[in-house]
Amino acid sequence: MQALRAIVTGGAGFVGSHVVESLLARGDDVLVVDDLSTGVRENVADGARLEVMDVRGPIAEHFEGAEACFHLAAQADVRVSVERPGLDADVNVLGTINVLEAARRHGTQVVFASTGGAIYGECEAPAPEEAERRPLAPYGVSKLAAEEYVAAYNRLHGSRHVSLRYANVYGPRQDPKGEAGVVAVFLGRLAVGETPRIFGDGRQTRDYVYAGDVARATLAAVGREGVFNVGTGIETSVLELYELCRRVAGSELEAEKADKRLGELRRSVLDVSLAERELGWRPEVELEDGLRLTWDSFSA
Repeated sequence: MQALRAIVTGGAGFVGSHVVESLLARGDDVLVVDDLSTGVRENVADGARLEVMDVRGPIAEHFEGAEACFHLAAQADVRVSVERPGLDADVNVLGTINVLEAARRHGTQVVFASTGGAIYGECEAPAPEEAERRPLAPYGVSKLAAEEYVAAYNRLHGSRHVSLRYANVYGPRQDPKGEAGVVAVFLGRLAVGETPRIFGDGRQTRDYVYAGDVARATLAAVGREGVFNVGTGIETSVLELYELCRRVAGSELEAEKADKRLGELRRSVLDVSLAERELGWRPEVELEDGLRLTWDSFSA
């Protein structure tokens, strides 16, 4: 495969840094665009160039000669989206439009990182791409709006952009104190001997997918068009997840029970059969194996 010139927005962040590593492993030429508001320089692998700037700024000049832009820069904290919906829309919608305009000028394909759980809302079964979209928080709304801009640019300009709806991504380099998911929170607390908390009855389920698998799916989307779920299709309850986290951490620490959080989904799981058929991708890392890799990164 011929080497790509690729741009990764948000490449100093959690998932973005895994995408950067996967691109470099293939021998691609990688430019990271990140304002370092949540990402950190140390996450950018050797071999990638870093341009510190906001995706809402004048980024078009950096797209010249780039075949693909992996757009992962986002306001990704659901709580912030509820408290500051204007900021959430500014970054996630207007920032994406700015990326799409830069890509249009230079003929660059955009692979847009969207969200599954926050868009579909409550799931009665693994949600396929055509399932009803019922976001509860502004974060899901802004990601869905950005997806619609991606699709509209394809119709209007004949581009071949693609949107990927990620499930609950976990893995090394996820910040346990930022917009982290529950895996990073649990392992981060266990690493320092603090007691984790489980909200509600702990029977709420999620689809946990390893960051390395997500990076592979993201690269597999180059040259494709449309919307694809990226997850495992497997539900795991918070109680089950915590037991696995304790196992890989070698901990006997019991979690504290806390009141359930307003608006929290009971079930969130994705149907990933379309990605298997069309992208030739499927998740490879079992949950316990991925948790062990994540724990090793916390305890290194």
